[in-house]
Amino acid sequence: MISQFFVLSQRGDNIVFRDYRGDVQKGSAEIFFRKVKFWKDDGGEEAPPVFNVDGVNYFHVKVVGLLFVATTRGNVSPSLVLELLQRIGRVIKDYLGILNEDSLRKNFVLVYELLDEVIDFGYVQTTSTEVLKSYVFNEPIVVDAARLPNLGPASIFMQTGKRMPGTAVTKSVVANEPGGRKREEIFVDIIEKISVTFSSSGYILTSEIDGTIQMKSYLTGNPEIRLALNEELSIGRGGRSIYDYGSAHGSGAVILDDCNFHESVHLDNFDLDRTLTLVPPDGEFPVMNYRMTQEFKPPFRINALIEEAGSLKAEVILKIRAEFASNITANTIVVQMPVPTFTSRVSFELEPGAVGQMTDFKESNKRLEWSLKKIVGGSEHTLRAKLTFSQESHGNITKEAGPVSMTFTIPMYNASRVQVKYLQIEKKSKAYNPYRWVRYVTQANSYVARI
Repeated sequence: MISQFFVLSQRGDNIVFRDYRGDVQKGSAEIFFRKVKFWKDDGGEEAPPVFNVDGVNYFHVKVVGLLFVATTRGNVSPSLVLELLQRIGRVIKDYLGILNEDSLRKNFVLVYELLDEVIDFGYVQTTSTEVLKSYVFNEPIVVDAARLPNLGPASIFMQTGKRMPGTAVTKSVVANEPGGRKREEIFVDIIEKISVTFSSSGYILTSEIDGTIQMKSYLTGNPEIRLALNEELSIGRGGRSIYDYGSAHGSGAVILDDCNFHESVHLDNFDLDRTLTLVPPDGEFPVMNYRMTQEFKPPFRINALIEEAGSLKAEVILKIRAEFASNITANTIVVQMPVPTFTSRVSFELEPGAVGQMTDFKESNKRLEWSLKKIVGGSEHTLRAKLTFSQESHGNITKEAGPVSMTFTIPMYNASRVQVKYLQIEKKSKAYNPYRWVRYVTQANSYVARI
């Protein structure tokens, strides 16, 4: 199976290193980091998740800014190793509460103990937090979440407000609260990654949603939980067209192409009333994964135009319109657009009164970048960019530029309309009333508009 496992910081520092088989050279971490760091210089974008250097296969995933890496000389399934790396990251996060460089360094004894239980001589033993609790007894050293900068999509769960508590992603499943007691609560996250391709005229060519219902339980005694979804939820099309809304399901139906469930989920009543019954294990786990290609309303409309303004000049106009309700706000929006390779200079013009917006021209890969801190539902934003070329264009300039791609995160919004109707927890006593938190998050997977 795997020969080595290590975790690197963004600077290339070796935070965790474990050699299981001794058949790969000790300097593999340095070789890996140099290869990843200079991959772009070789003409590529980012290093692929799997590559081979001198007969050693390197597998890596990025987890909150850290690089989780495995090496092997054998011919191992890439999907298996990448899934293993994700699960190791999840187990460490379950134990430490916060997964970052500081927490790993402070808890290195606990992390190495976890790695020795998860992997033995390169072979996976278990990645279940529930099972590991029987073998790992070290208490984590808790890192103060208030001092941490917000990193990536996880930061949206650290916002203050009534909807989501700040402890949602920063609590260990094994450490007790001050005073030795645990707060009884359970978190359910409906996370959707959407892929949309628009034609040059604005029509939707392809659309797909990859969703997961994640659960993280802090309930003592593992009580039984009933989780109810939309009653009008259907699975499989039964041969109908994607756009057939005249079926017996009605226009309000949510039609999933396929789905799968965690091993702890019982589906006895799922066909009757769309209710899932389960006894949640410790730690974070996916209750249900689903995929949907039924037509849905995209959260953003992108209009892009590029036209020549002389022999050595052109103008780009980018418009983004938020198609969701005004009480919802999208965060960390980045719009990118490749421009002709002979572009030498770009000047940007934002709309009057624009706040929290940044523009940049990445000369190394000839790409415009437009960053917006937030977008309120129903609003529209425009960017104008004037391009200067180093040589005349002898072809269609539209074919030299684009497509426009977009990344974003939208809390408390889901495009598929999959909803948790209620979350019922088996009562131990009349006074037993744990906190329940249900959150929705939509992120861009591949959001592209052709020019």
